[in-house]
Amino acid sequence: MQKAQPVLGGDAGPLQEEEVPPRPAWTSKAQYILAQLGFSVGLGNVWRFPYLCHQNGGGAFLLLYLLLLFLLGIPLLFLELAAGQCLRQGSVGVWRSISPRLAGIGLASCLVCMFVALYYNVIIAWSLLYLARSFQHPLPWQSCPSAGPNRTEPECALSSPTTYFWYRETLDVTPEMGVGGGLQPALVGGLLGAWALVGASLLKGIKSSGKVLYVSTLFPYLVLFCLLVRGLLLEGAPEGIRIMFTPKVSAWGTAQAWRQAATQVFFALGLGFGSVIAYASYGTRRSDCHRDAVLVAGLNALTSLLATLVVFAVLGARATRRTQHCLRRNAELVSRALAVGELPETARPPGNLTALPAPQYSAWLRGLPPALRDALGVTDCRLEEEMNKGVEGPGLAFIVFTETLTLLPAAPLWSTLFFLTLLGLGLGTMLGTVQAVLTPLLDAFPVLRRRRALLTVLCCTGGFVLGLPFAQRSGSYLVAAFDDYVATLPLLAVAACEAVAVAWVYGAERFLAAVWEVTGHRPWQLYGPLWRFGSPGAMVALLGASLGQLALHPPTYQAWDRATATSWRRPYPPWALALTLGLMVVAVLPIPLVALRRILGPPRDPPGPRGQGEERGEEEEEEEGESMADPAAPAAPPAPASLPGRAGRRPIGGRRGALLPDWPRCLRRERRPLAVRGGRSRVAMGTLGHHVDAGQ
Repeated sequence: MQKAQPVLGGDAGPLQEEEVPPRPAWTSKAQYILAQLGFSVGLGNVWRFPYLCHQNGGGAFLLLYLLLLFLLGIPLLFLELAAGQCLRQGSVGVWRSISPRLAGIGLASCLVCMFVALYYNVIIAWSLLYLARSFQHPLPWQSCPSAGPNRTEPECALSSPTTYFWYRETLDVTPEMGVGGGLQPALVGGLLGAWALVGASLLKGIKSSGKVLYVSTLFPYLVLFCLLVRGLLLEGAPEGIRIMFTPKVSAWGTAQAWRQAATQVFFALGLGFGSVIAYASYGTRRSDCHRDAVLVAGLNALTSLLATLVVFAVLGARATRRTQHCLRRNAELVSRALAVGELPETARPPGNLTALPAPQYSAWLRGLPPALRDALGVTDCRLEEEMNKGVEGPGLAFIVFTETLTLLPAAPLWSTLFFLTLLGLGLGTMLGTVQAVLTPLLDAFPVLRRRRALLTVLCCTGGFVLGLPFAQRSGSYLVAAFDDYVATLPLLAVAACEAVAVAWVYGAERFLAAVWEVTGHRPWQLYGPLWRFGSPGAMVALLGASLGQLALHPPTYQAWDRATATSWRRPYPPWALALTLGLMVVAVLPIPLVALRRILGPPRDPPGPRGQGEERGEEEEEEEGESMADPAAPAAPPAPASLPGRAGRRPIGGRRGALLPDWPRCLRRERRPLAVRGGRSRVAMGTLGHHVDAGQ
């Protein structure tokens, strides 16, 4: 029968045990890695990383990203993997086990995941709408709609067919955030379908979600590779790749490049959400979590590189096409001016404009007097400027990519594959986000484990209802606000508290020694100083820089103006700014509230006679000593050399004068052999855990 799992209490009192069913587990190591990879690799790898790479030095940003990945990303990812795998609980239970005063860290993670789930599923709904329209030929965003006999819709003519379809057909967006505009029926249907997909994937826990992850995680790689091969065949694609890999080392001297690279490392790995901890809690306890962290982080970086190659190939082709169109337009204007004698002989171009190299054309244009340049109406046609247009956020996927896909043969097929890729990337991240909310609930309330399906349906139903404001005609503005501030800044505070909890409250060396004992794999000792100083310092610096930028530059959002058919930046209305700041405070509020409640609240007396816990602990130690001395019993493997001695006792927090073992009492369990299989002893490694599953 499954060994009883302790119900963790406060700083004082013995462990109370309760019979619980065995914890679910991944069917294979490959499924576990795919789950972690599917959560970490998301839509940001496709539309945020390429933009940051282009804006911060190209190849120089790639090197900076890899450097911070090893110094910041992998240590924090390993911390969360080790904590979840050894303690085998969700985010709330993990930090409560290390110290009851730290349970607020897990609660904050759950709140942030709830906020993320509300708006992230709207992005999946957008992908579903485009996927449903991709089966038409020709594609509905391939040309402008007609506004009458021989007339084109003016708003579409001023922008482009893909831009018009995004803002007017899909979103039917309002001119500002303050105008709700009512629900968009198509978006409501897409949101319902997105939550139905999430609920069906999680209905049977990790058994059903694990099977879905095989498709949602692997399929995007196949499509991205196909898009890369097809994109490299487009005219101008090599030029886009060249711009991507051209390093601008001067970017290393700017604070913006370091801040954005560190932020991308942090959010690319999904740190602070609690999803990594939740997935790791269902993994094999003896697995090498350090190797898993390096593997997941490396595959994530390779995915970002692959997606960036695809994006820059597409952007290069698009920018080349637009540059050629600009040159043809300018050539017509100059030819018309030459025909009527409006262009002086000294201002004539040195040859055919359409055949001039870009540097020579720019030099001729800069040599024209400003008044003459304005009178002619010619513009500078630069490839780099065209690549900067519409390469950030959803516009990259729903405007730029869709525009390029219409030029390919069998455009509906490529469009279907592309939006299936977005659906797979979004679904993998969404499953991890919702799982980070469900796992702490199932751990805290064992009765819910017998009602897992009902709990999943209720959570998905609640998410759909609470997500309806994002399905309004102004909902895209709310999505941008949540993505930029509500779901980002609180996670920095959560990650900083996680590093402090392990490095300063529990002890970095003790944590590393415990992981070595539980998993049997020795981690790098370098993680100790990184957790103590590097990770908290980086998180605090990032949080301070982000808050400073928020204070110095009031946030703005990109609104759509129908009259001019252009997007422009507008400041947040006061109510939206107050809502954003209020939700950010609510997300991090559990951390100080739980800590203050534990510190200022009355001490909890242990149940039973006073001293029962100490007597039980001594009996366990005596029993362990007898079993270890028994020659008939199999010998346990020696403890690591750096493992603190059990005899050494010192005050660790709590009440004055309370002497606890060098391992926190709430984490200490018996460490004696259980059984012998195949000539090897199976030892109950309980320093960082509470029970050993029969199958692991």
